[in-house]
Amino acid sequence: MLSLLLAPIMAVYSYALQPVAPFTWLGLSFSALDVAAALRLCIALRQLREKFQLDHARQRTTDARLPAVETRSFVRNVLTTLTVVFGGEAVTATALGIPPSFMVSGNTVAFYTAIQAIVDRIPSIPYPTLYGELPVAVLDGFNRAMLLCTFVPPVVVQNPYKPVATSPWSLLLASFVHDSERRVFFINALSLLQPYALTLTTPAELLPYGWTATDLWCAPLITGLYALLTHAQPFWADAHGAVLAFLGAASFDDKPQPVDPEQARALCAALLAALFVTRTVKTFGKTAVPKPLAGPKEKVQ
Repeated sequence: MLSLLLAPIMAVYSYALQPVAPFTWLGLSFSALDVAAALRLCIALRQLREKFQLDHARQRTTDARLPAVETRSFVRNVLTTLTVVFGGEAVTATALGIPPSFMVSGNTVAFYTAIQAIVDRIPSIPYPTLYGELPVAVLDGFNRAMLLCTFVPPVVVQNPYKPVATSPWSLLLASFVHDSERRVFFINALSLLQPYALTLTTPAELLPYGWTATDLWCAPLITGLYALLTHAQPFWADAHGAVLAFLGAASFDDKPQPVDPEQARALCAALLAALFVTRTVKTFGKTAVPKPLAGPKEKVQ
């Protein structure tokens, strides 16, 4: 029954992960999901930049001590995007003693730089609203499941150092650090999205109740669920049997079979999409679109 419910999600992945033109003409393997995820990221970062600039301009009308707005450069925008994309990987790869992907190939760096250039050339980006964010919340679920189920586990499980490769703590910690929210942690700490000069500040995740954010705890939860279902490490195979025995679905002596990785990833994508849709409804359900600052009034003779 579950496999029938997950079949549409698996079919979407099968289609969305196929390399698309014009990248195939150049021998590159970027898929439709890669393009959609890159556009989503660059547009979301631009929306945040414009929101922060508008908020800062409003605050400066009442408090002139706030820092002046700095002219935005394309290099700073690209640096912000690449920090989000590769920041967590750089930390994880260093801790695991392996080279990060951007040291092996520059294709992804060039890809995100090109997408950033395209998004910056768009004349106007609409303010995020409930009905605009609901579809991309589902996209976020699919994209995040790819990261947490397809990319992160092999980095740990295939590590040449056996204590790391078999450690469930290493797997969950790598997922926590590698996930995009940890990379957003870096750009918040450096104020890369703010309209003024770079400044060290306390990220929202370290403020009171910052730990309650969905993005903060969903990464190890989803990676742990995927590892539990697929028996990514010996610990998870034993844990799977113990969970089934606790639920009364099997005896403690039974050894359950691992779930197909694609089916497990589809389940994780559905769970993430549900979490992100719920967050979107809570965030944008009663959010009004801010009006731009009014310009100086002209005298009428």
